[in-house]
Amino acid sequence: MYKAVRARLRALVCGMRGARRDAGMVTSEYAMGIVAAVGFAVLLYQVVTSDAVSTQLQDIVRRALSGAM
Repeated sequence: MYKAVRARLRALVCGMRGARRDAGMVTSEYAMGIVAAVGFAVLLYQVVTSDAVSTQLQDIVRRALSGAM
């Protein structure tokens, strides 16, 4: 029984070591994630600051502030 318990513990420890090896991102993955986030932020900024969206947002805020309570 002792050998069976020891073999099971060894299998669990080896499995944890294998999972730990692939648990995080490498530097290149971080860099690609940052580039994608910056690209999305630039796109979102341009959409929000466009004339059509800016006018609609101002209209929504004006209607919300002028509403009767």
